[in-house]
Amino acid sequence: MNYEWSLDALYKGYDDPKFAEDMKKLDESIARTNRFAEEISSLPPKEALLEYIRQGEEDELLISRLYSYASLRSSANTKDTESASVIGRLMGKLSSTAKAGTKIDRYIASIENLDELIESDPILKEYEFMLKNLRDAQKHRLSDECEEIAALYDISGGSAWSDLHSYLTSSVTADYRGEKLNLSSVRNLAYSPDPAVRKDAYEAELACYEKIKDSVAFALNSIKLQVINGARLRGFGSPLEQVLFRSHMTRETLDALLEAMKEHMNIFHRYLRIKAEALGHKNGLPWYDLFAPMGSCERRFTPETAKDYLLNIFGGFDKDLAAMVERAFDESWIDFYPREGKVGGAFCASLNGINESRVLTNFDGALTDVVTLAHELGHAFHNLNLEKHRPLNNDYSMPVAETASTFNENVVMSAAIKAAQTDDEKLFLIESRLQDTAQIICDIYSRYLFETAVFENRENEFLPAEKLCELMLEAQKTAYGDGLDHSVLHPYMWLCKGHYYSSGLSFYNFPYAFGGMFARGLYEKYLKYGADFVPVYRKLLYTTPIATVEGAAKVADIDLTDKAFWTESLMSYKAEVDEFERLVAKK
Repeated sequence: MNYEWSLDALYKGYDDPKFAEDMKKLDESIARTNRFAEEISSLPPKEALLEYIRQGEEDELLISRLYSYASLRSSANTKDTESASVIGRLMGKLSSTAKAGTKIDRYIASIENLDELIESDPILKEYEFMLKNLRDAQKHRLSDECEEIAALYDISGGSAWSDLHSYLTSSVTADYRGEKLNLSSVRNLAYSPDPAVRKDAYEAELACYEKIKDSVAFALNSIKLQVINGARLRGFGSPLEQVLFRSHMTRETLDALLEAMKEHMNIFHRYLRIKAEALGHKNGLPWYDLFAPMGSCERRFTPETAKDYLLNIFGGFDKDLAAMVERAFDESWIDFYPREGKVGGAFCASLNGINESRVLTNFDGALTDVVTLAHELGHAFHNLNLEKHRPLNNDYSMPVAETASTFNENVVMSAAIKAAQTDDEKLFLIESRLQDTAQIICDIYSRYLFETAVFENRENEFLPAEKLCELMLEAQKTAYGDGLDHSVLHPYMWLCKGHYYSSGLSFYNFPYAFGGMFARGLYEKYLKYGADFVPVYRKLLYTTPIATVEGAAKVADIDLTDKAFWTESLMSYKAEVDEFERLVAKK
């Protein structure tokens, strides 16, 4: 087994003749796209549509191949300057088609009998969802000139403010026990088994924000005002309305999810209170102990034993999933170990056109690393279920993006908990899952409340750092209830979370709660119906790029606008909190 991934399925290197040939094809494709933009209005509409799809499919496979290779090489080695150069060249080349792409999209959206033409041709019918979304999106586009101006101004506006936030948070240092630590290092101490370390790190973290709070507050205010104005200019009633439109999700679904969360948040408040008492706190859990470890898991894994472990679990769920996991390990889809120059974290990248994926992790042998592998291989399984789609039908919206990955986590964690060898290991696993779930329920809800409040206030007033802290504390008190000690919260969560600092992506919070609860609800259906549910689940994954969020869920006979579905998902955690309480009482 290789411990680093192989990209040979794309290219053998930058000196591979195939790479040079594809770069030449890209130049030809760009020229062809620009010519097509000039000619499209003179073509019969149906002919124009079919040519648009033919060119689009060819370009998608070509661009995906080139960009994936350079991007994956860069992720595996950030010191690979050749890859950074190639990425820059690719982005420069592709930007030269922006005007042409806008012109083509605008023409297609203007076709009066688009619905009729879609019904008249099998290829167009396969792209019905994409074509109709393109038409609907044009209703919210500015003129070509205004779109170009907005993009140019964003470089020195929202994008620049976002860069400022990244710079300040990556360069600020915290004074921790006589040492200077960067923000990431001091925040990671929240997971220390030593309570004194956790508390000192929390205090050092909060103190370091004082150095940059005013500058970051200016960044946040500027970005959010730009988003408010941009949404209004495009005909949206609010930034949230714009986000839901782009997510192919209705407000009714979001409201049903949030109402269910509010009604059953007490399940997770109870978990937090139990943890607080176990750690010696009487008034709820102080923020610095949110991630305090409990129990222990001594099991260690190698990539080989991780493979056997996952195959044993997934083999009982779906043979195609198990076969794909085996391929991933045997055919060098996975880059396992951390090393100098390799990016942190984990991700999965689809290699469109060859029906493969590549997974990056920073594996160190813990059971949690095996769960991370399962999560990323869930994304690969989602990709596997899209392979019968045409090339342009491979993109799904943010709320459903974590469906298969989180479903895999549920399968593996449930198996691990069931097979726990000691009470201490079982406590570790259950607390780990409850801790993660409390984050996507309580913490995500607090972030949603905070961002909503910022948008509501920013239109009429500038929000200084003190006001932003006040809004964040209010949101945390509402979301965490009596689960946390209200005198020891985190007023600067607005500053350390990069999700707020994007002019192109707002409310990067509720999709986490959606994904977690949607996957949990699907897992509960699997427990109820067993093997009969697996084909339904796979069809749902297949449907995600060609339907709304609600339409994909209908495949599994789920009405996302009905609070009952979300309630069932949330209530499934009650028994785990009961078991957590039992295990804590035994210690």
